[in-house]
Amino acid sequence: MKPTVAAIALTGFLSGVTAAPGAHGEKIENIDKFVLERALPNAPDGYTPSTVSCPASRPTLRSASGLSSNETSWLKSRRSKTQSALKEFFGHVTISNFDAAGYLDKVSSNTSNLPNIGIAVSGGGYRALMNGAGAIKAFDSRTENSTSEGQLGGLLQSATYLAGLSGGGWLVGSIYLNNFTTISALQTPEKGGVWQFQNSIFEGPDGDSIQILDSASYYKHLHSAVSGKSDAGYQTSITDYWGRALSYQLINATDGGPSYTWSSIALTDSFKEAEMPMPLLVSDGRYPDELVISSNATVYEFTPWEFGTFDPTVYGFAPLEYLGSKFVGGSIPKNESCVRGFDNAGFVMGTSSSLFNQFLLQVDDTSLPGFLKTAFTDILENIGEDKDDIAVYEPNPFYQWANETSPAAHQKELDMVDGGEDLQNIPLHPLIQPERNVDVIFAVDSSADTDFSWPNGTALVATYERSLNSTGISNGTAFPAIPDQTTFVNNGLNTRPTFFGCNSTNTTGPAPLVVYLPNYPYVSYSNWSTFQPSYEISERDDTILNGYHVVTMANSTRDSNWSTCVGCAILSRSFERTNTQVPDACTQCFEKYCWDGSTNTSSPSAYEPVTVLDSAGSAMSPAMVTSVVAAGVALFTLL
Repeated sequence: MKPTVAAIALTGFLSGVTAAPGAHGEKIENIDKFVLERALPNAPDGYTPSTVSCPASRPTLRSASGLSSNETSWLKSRRSKTQSALKEFFGHVTISNFDAAGYLDKVSSNTSNLPNIGIAVSGGGYRALMNGAGAIKAFDSRTENSTSEGQLGGLLQSATYLAGLSGGGWLVGSIYLNNFTTISALQTPEKGGVWQFQNSIFEGPDGDSIQILDSASYYKHLHSAVSGKSDAGYQTSITDYWGRALSYQLINATDGGPSYTWSSIALTDSFKEAEMPMPLLVSDGRYPDELVISSNATVYEFTPWEFGTFDPTVYGFAPLEYLGSKFVGGSIPKNESCVRGFDNAGFVMGTSSSLFNQFLLQVDDTSLPGFLKTAFTDILENIGEDKDDIAVYEPNPFYQWANETSPAAHQKELDMVDGGEDLQNIPLHPLIQPERNVDVIFAVDSSADTDFSWPNGTALVATYERSLNSTGISNGTAFPAIPDQTTFVNNGLNTRPTFFGCNSTNTTGPAPLVVYLPNYPYVSYSNWSTFQPSYEISERDDTILNGYHVVTMANSTRDSNWSTCVGCAILSRSFERTNTQVPDACTQCFEKYCWDGSTNTSSPSAYEPVTVLDSAGSAMSPAMVTSVVAAGVALFTLL
């Protein structure tokens, strides 16, 4: 438990993760060389969408029958980059009596034999951002000492996809909109640092931050930007304010970069050269007059090129750069102009985390300037309090598209909500699409499923159950079998990494192996309230450091073979495709980490885990752990 959380009266945000500079050997001498100029600002008029001339080849929607030509072309370049990165990864991650780098060379003549890696970072406000940041920091070969023995640096460089949702989406967005910068750079406490979460989103940045504004000026900037969009004829919602406010905390640019769009990521040279994984954000569609999001909700994704879904309800994608244009039946009528700038980066991140609109609504009236309170009231009168969590996409890009299947086909407005409202709080959906052929997903779960804001596997259960849905919404996606949440707690599956889907023959289709990485206390209690609005620098850094330990199992001190087992998980599906005998070391790893199919549905004790490491940073002995753990909770089966 975290005693400091109980006193929090407001609902609100995430929290930092990673150590202060030096804790992992980072040398942040010049912030400019870490946080470079952001993705190209390509909106014509700041936050306000603008009418522009259509290109000669007018934008159209496409069927979701395959990947886009942009993604297919990009993947060809990315495969060569991930192959070389994997060879470097297996330079410090070793598998006894097996030459992993040599194996990759041997099978590389057919690139489909090479491992295809996805990383998914869950939602959960600032808690998810910070815990997820610790994971990405551990996976990033640019982090000092991350490529030493027992470390996992290079896994990020070896990945093809990096997906985020809600708070995890803020993390992904902040990394990419700052030119794929490092976590160390984002968390620097020096002047010019980006993640200054000690400044509540209600207060705005101060003179110690990139953006020098007092609170009054900050609110005026928010109001002015959203008013500009409204005055141009576009319907706005609280998500517009939310997204604008997020940008001040996450994007290293004046006024939070109002001209930065999600599609601008695709314009950067480093992304075009496939020097980084492809970022994906996830959001749910809300059907007309629907108040509760069900497992049948349409799951949409944002790529650097497109917005759309593989789900059979809509089964289409729109060109992201031209959202805001009046598409009818998949094309823009000849008498209509094109629009650009609708896909503002903050608005896209806010769409994936629109649940946090409710945070704004719960603020005491006196904490908001009168003009902003009036603006919020006007919006609520238009959309109704039952729709305060939506992001409005008007005009609806899928208007008169998929008329026979889409509940939104005849709506001028497309309503989007937080990607975790259907309980799939880990953005697995885009990574299990058969067209992407992902072999292994590293699923970082910072969900607040238990009484004290720890995960219990609910997100995995939701994705598994959706894959079995008989209504057809699963559309050919397959997912490994997942036990119930009670089993997660009783069998300790939420206390350490667990592999699901080790035996692919037991799945209903080509499903990836899922490496589940639940938030757990190693050096600090990282179970912050989802809606806490601010964090001290030390709290931010302690949470990031804890996330680093979560995915490295305390730098392999909790299990000296952990990095080997990660390597085995990466190679598992490749071994199957090439009929390669599994090395003995990997067989031992799978016996240790793969869910064995057993369940335990007895009523669990209260889940209140204790830190794994002592104050000196050393792993506690089994006896020490047993003495402080509540009876009946199998916490340290791997010690």
